[in-house]
Amino acid sequence: MGERFAKSRCHHSSISATMCCTSITAAGGQSPIFRSHHRDKRFKCARLAMLLNIARSPWVLLLVLLWISISPSALHLPVPIARSSSTLPADFTDTLVANIPSPSALAFTPDDRMLIASQQGKLLVYQGGKLLSTPALDLAAAICTNSERGLLGIAVDPAFATNQFVYLYYTFNKHDACERNTSKAPVNRVSRFVLSASNRIDAETEQVLIDNILSPNGNHNAGDLHFGKDGYLYISVGDGGCDYAASTRCAGANDAARDQHVLLGKILRITRDGNIPSSNPFQGSDSARCHLNGQTDKGKKCQETFAWGLRNPFRIAFDPNAADTRFFINDVGQNVWEEINQGKAGADYGWNDREGHCANGSATDCGTAAGMTNPIYDYNHSSGCQSITGGAFVPHGIWPSLYDGAYVFGDYVCGKLFVLKPTSAGGYTRSELLTGLGVNSAVTLTFGPHAGTQALYYTTYGGSYAGGSGQVRRITYTGTANRPPAAQLTAAPTAGAAPLTVNFSASGSSDPDAGDTLTFLWNFGDGSPARETTSATTRYTYAAVGTYTATLTVRDPHGALSEPAPVRIDAGNSPPQPTITSPTTSARFAVGQLMTLRGSATDAQDGALPSSALSWQVLLHHADHIHPFLPATQGNNVTFTAPGPEDLAATTTSYLEIVLTATDSRGLTNVVRQPLRPRLVDVTFNTQPHGLRLDVNGTTLVTPQTLTSWEKYALNVRAFAQADASGQAMRFRSWSDGGAAAHTIVTPPAATTYTAFFTAIEAGPGLRAEYFNNSDFTGAKATRTDATVNFNWGTGVPAPGIDPDTFSVRWSGRVLAQYSGSYTFYTTSDDGVRLWVNGEKLIDSWTNQGPTENSGTIRLEAGKQYAIRMEFYDDVGAAVARLAWSHAQQAKQIIPQSQLVAQTGPGAWKVFMPLVR
Repeated sequence: MGERFAKSRCHHSSISATMCCTSITAAGGQSPIFRSHHRDKRFKCARLAMLLNIARSPWVLLLVLLWISISPSALHLPVPIARSSSTLPADFTDTLVANIPSPSALAFTPDDRMLIASQQGKLLVYQGGKLLSTPALDLAAAICTNSERGLLGIAVDPAFATNQFVYLYYTFNKHDACERNTSKAPVNRVSRFVLSASNRIDAETEQVLIDNILSPNGNHNAGDLHFGKDGYLYISVGDGGCDYAASTRCAGANDAARDQHVLLGKILRITRDGNIPSSNPFQGSDSARCHLNGQTDKGKKCQETFAWGLRNPFRIAFDPNAADTRFFINDVGQNVWEEINQGKAGADYGWNDREGHCANGSATDCGTAAGMTNPIYDYNHSSGCQSITGGAFVPHGIWPSLYDGAYVFGDYVCGKLFVLKPTSAGGYTRSELLTGLGVNSAVTLTFGPHAGTQALYYTTYGGSYAGGSGQVRRITYTGTANRPPAAQLTAAPTAGAAPLTVNFSASGSSDPDAGDTLTFLWNFGDGSPARETTSATTRYTYAAVGTYTATLTVRDPHGALSEPAPVRIDAGNSPPQPTITSPTTSARFAVGQLMTLRGSATDAQDGALPSSALSWQVLLHHADHIHPFLPATQGNNVTFTAPGPEDLAATTTSYLEIVLTATDSRGLTNVVRQPLRPRLVDVTFNTQPHGLRLDVNGTTLVTPQTLTSWEKYALNVRAFAQADASGQAMRFRSWSDGGAAAHTIVTPPAATTYTAFFTAIEAGPGLRAEYFNNSDFTGAKATRTDATVNFNWGTGVPAPGIDPDTFSVRWSGRVLAQYSGSYTFYTTSDDGVRLWVNGEKLIDSWTNQGPTENSGTIRLEAGKQYAIRMEFYDDVGAAVARLAWSHAQQAKQIIPQSQLVAQTGPGAWKVFMPLVR
């Protein structure tokens, strides 16, 4: 990351051993490891950002979460932020509970304490109507918070009243470095701690339950923790953003979720002590524990896995109304779909072969793939909502019947909360509950105690990006009761020479009840008498030098009061003036380039400020959202390694933003921002002959096509055997740069064209076909080569010398895969059929039946040939036999002759082209 980490003498097996040491040094100043915070897109939703890959969502998409470093005093006197023009139904109220830097997760204890995880490492406690100033635990010195990393999840043990156990999911700084896609990348872990009645956690109580969950790219960590009614702990784990085995396979090309021997892209389930429940789906000789290393040997399955095939299962939510354990999984999508899955033991949700209910990247190649589980609900990015976040089930009896038992979930990009309800037909309907959240979009949702009932709590990150703080907010059902107003306070100027005259405005304040007039109660914070006005503006002069906190409280005609809105005023002090000197405004970066952040600041009262007064952040802008990239880092000459774009689609819509904050001796800050853009390079891909297809970073292109890339961005290209528009089979011969059919091109500094050369080949001979004049592959037979398996013989003879009834056929040979990834093979038969591919039996429907389609799925690698055998028998009556396939990049089709290679053997006929009826 560019920071210099002090070498630790501590043992890294527990937090207690590491909290003492790990610190980050930026030349000119020190700060505890990433004393800042985060953002996630999808966690970073912003932190998800780094997500860069990610999540496309804009927090990819995540979206985004935004973060900015907050001083300790921000926990008490946050800079106010403007709420967007959000809208709730008239019988609900949305109220601020607490301002928290980058709140990532919430949980409640049985005695109604609210535990709040902050991404930068603090576990905070809200008790008795106030946020306690001292955190229960601070992991800042032991974790990484860049990208989506940090303290991400929290759960309270169902038996907390007797054992005081709480569980945390955090990114452990295992190597004293917070790098991306290197051997020094940090890891995620799940640990159990003991929380005392005095709201303190002794780090020595840590018991690591699962360790070394890989965090290769920094995003797609997931990290949600919940107990089910079965008493087991469920854990959501993302796919890591980029493949742990190949850092150039990112976003949609990352297939880590398909690897059952690693914990990435999974839902895990363990006991409170970290053991494996006896009912977990993957046990036996082909499985092993993965809790120590985050993985086991290839060919085995992790016993911790409950379900798999997930991209970034950002939040999971458990149904309190269900008789047993029932939960939904909010899985952040790539470029097309956001999805909600129902948690089921052993389920494969399909990523990265599937996105939503369709093939990866498709809105048309849809349906249920064999062996995979479709989401119970998904929605397309074309709706403007593109990054699903948290969700929660409405407990019975606390909200009206319209909402009772419904599922509430959020989308970060469009800034809405939705209500999802089942229909009598078996589907779901969606309606809006809260809209217009903007940068204050909900991230985590959970129901918790309030005023003798329950309310919906949610967290936001947007305030951090706006220069204030994230928030914990509460939505309550008020019915026809009067609802309190909301105060919003602005002031100008907020700093200057004394005496300082300040103009205050409450014009942004509002009341959710139509027709209510407001009264404004002003407290100027200097000991002077409070002022009450019916006007939304007032003016006040601060005569004495000092720092003051003015507050506004709004009252409606029924006496209901708003929460006070604060603003800081500095009389006799002016803000510092920071300047960014490196990088310059004209600088452009290449992927992987080491960038240096250098600047200075002067202050009218303090003079030149020291390096320790400077704090740097780097944000990643992607389309209409932001991902945090480098957390707030104190000092000067801070370095970081420039990232690549999230994916090919992001190359023209992404850039970095440098944020420098200077703080004077009285705590007054000022911020300057500067864009830092990538060096764009046009890369053209062509084929000879023109018009053939190539794969670039998981996207299929029809040549010639010019892409905009970033200098030194890795482009994984692949040329494969295919047919041209006329049906002529073509095979790859060579690349213009001398590379193999599949290789990596590092984007050069200047525009370049890469050409793949192909050679026309004769059509593949098809499959060897052995026809038997009996249904059990015995008796007289005829042998020939069939171009395809696409027969509807009806009641006719299948081949000379073979009777129309009671016959069998065995087709064998090799099939040539055109693409890498999951293929679905389909047979249509009347009567029985069996199919093997690469020695694996995919279909076994050996029974009398009318024309019936069966399917099976297997992963293949482009350009490789795999053994294939199909066996068929006909009893009496009509006979049908067909063999087809589909792939995320290929619609369902009869397997063409060009992709079939027959076994050789005596008596082979000339190729037989069937007449399809």
